[in-house]
Amino acid sequence: MIVESCCILCGMDLSLEALSKTIELTALPTLLVDTDSGVIDAANGHASRLLEEDDLPGSAFADVLGSELAKLIVFTEAVDHYGESWTRDITLTARSGTAIQAELHSKLIRSRNRRHLLIQIIDLAGFHARTQQVTTTDLHNKGLMEWNRARDFFREMESENQLILDAAGEGIYGINLEGKTTFVNRAAQSILGWTAEDLLGQDIHAMIHHHHPDGTVYPSRECPIYHSFRNEKVARIEDEVFWHKDGRPIEVEYTSTPIYDQQVLAGAVVVFRDVTDRRENERKLHQAMEQIEALRERLEQENEYLQEEIQQVRSHYDLVGGSPAIQRTLAQINLVAATESNVLITGEGGTGKALVASATHKASSRAKRPIIRVNCAGISPASFESELFGHVRGAFAGALHDRTGKIEIANGGTLFLDEVSEIPLDLQGTILKVLRDKTFERLGESRTNKINVRVIAASTKDLELCVKQGSFREDLYFFLNVFPIECRPLRERVADIPELTQYFLKLACERLNLPKPTVTKANIRELQAYHWPGNVRELQNVIERGAILSRGDKLVLEFHKLGRKRLSELDTEVMTEEQMRDLQIKNIIACLKMTNGKVSGDDGAANLLGIRPTTLYSRIKKFGIADEQIEGNS
Repeated sequence: MIVESCCILCGMDLSLEALSKTIELTALPTLLVDTDSGVIDAANGHASRLLEEDDLPGSAFADVLGSELAKLIVFTEAVDHYGESWTRDITLTARSGTAIQAELHSKLIRSRNRRHLLIQIIDLAGFHARTQQVTTTDLHNKGLMEWNRARDFFREMESENQLILDAAGEGIYGINLEGKTTFVNRAAQSILGWTAEDLLGQDIHAMIHHHHPDGTVYPSRECPIYHSFRNEKVARIEDEVFWHKDGRPIEVEYTSTPIYDQQVLAGAVVVFRDVTDRRENERKLHQAMEQIEALRERLEQENEYLQEEIQQVRSHYDLVGGSPAIQRTLAQINLVAATESNVLITGEGGTGKALVASATHKASSRAKRPIIRVNCAGISPASFESELFGHVRGAFAGALHDRTGKIEIANGGTLFLDEVSEIPLDLQGTILKVLRDKTFERLGESRTNKINVRVIAASTKDLELCVKQGSFREDLYFFLNVFPIECRPLRERVADIPELTQYFLKLACERLNLPKPTVTKANIRELQAYHWPGNVRELQNVIERGAILSRGDKLVLEFHKLGRKRLSELDTEVMTEEQMRDLQIKNIIACLKMTNGKVSGDDGAANLLGIRPTTLYSRIKKFGIADEQIEGNS
């Protein structure tokens, strides 16, 4: 209900001062709000008194909204679309904290290239009080005769229709203009737990409709049943509760219809039904649908992630080799896999850190759930939170759809943070809190989600040095470094090269559909003499390149020319005689396994080792290598 003078303003280009003076003359509490800044530019005295704030101009309109900002945005869009609108859905808050149930009328005004909302406020509490006062006065003036006539009308109606009322499955009751119960059918008594004697002549609102579902008081002046006969309109309500005699809520749908006696309003008839069971089933169905949708989304994300992993064409899924370094790594995996402890894997690039993480996961109780790899070095700092935690639609520019984060996909399984040193420093605290508390929120969402993940991290950098340099948080380092595993470089486990060579060659030939060439002892000597800066990953590439280049029976090797060195040129760890002896034994066993125990011949172990068969037989005897060691797992 915008006053006439304010309507005239909408077509004029007035200054803010002129608008403020005109607003001061309006009879209702009125505000002028800048649509761009949300600041109140003008307010009259009525608005200041209602909101208990003397200095309203210059303050933010959001201050009087409380938690109703979202509803204001919807209302503002309606005003912007239609030019003007009204609502009763927004509750204002006075400075004292008092909630003000209000009816807002708003119109869009353009003033000096600025857009304002002209908002007039009707205090519904005062309005209903005045309405009730007028109604009470009117009834009082009509006198006792009018009240008796209404009572007799309801008695006659009940008497004439009692059989029909009692046969109805819905609850039915009547009220007069004072809100007093005039009749109640059997179904209503059964649903509500009250007898007719309990209700007749009583304020039925105070007995069955006194509180909202959340426990807040429900004043009768706000009740649609009373509005229906006071405004002489039918009210249909689908989401309220009546209260049973024993105090439990009953979810109901009801219709309140005004009734007349000789064209004079007499009260209302309320027809209602108990929908508690139906609503509960609807809620359960809705929850089930939400769970199904969440599961569908998660499965889609898992499938998308796993497809990405498959497309990376990983070369192998198991650790290969029998050197002391590999044996030590396998022993560490066996120790920690059965626990829930965090694992930190370190080592140069290409040493198999991802394989160690995968092996740890596969040997754990979480093996039936996926291990989700987060390549921290491959994510831009701006998208790191979205990638890890996910986001909801509209969380930021370009967020057109909901997205499940890697940490949620890993729920129940293992989260593998590869190249963990590359996590942006300003996000490390957030990630530590999420992993430690096992809770997170998607970007743009306030709901907290619980997670249950096991954390495995890997780094090619020295994290202790990163902590000293200030690029990595010390508390996050300690959180991750519960059980450290170091992957040794290939140059320190050359005994594994023969077995790795055969393994990679077999995989490459099968994948490329090529005949498998023979690995000669010269090949092995050359491979073992190389320093392998790229470690096992480089070895795999060299073998695959050799499989492609080989056109005869023997493997042809071609190394990158840059940086090629022999082991003799590198600083190597000094080994004792006993270590050398153990290394030689393991190397012989590994070679015999590759040849299925065959010693002589082109495909025998002696040829692979580059020694005579008689020499190898002598060493087998000397070291006491038994058939069980060759046939068993290393």
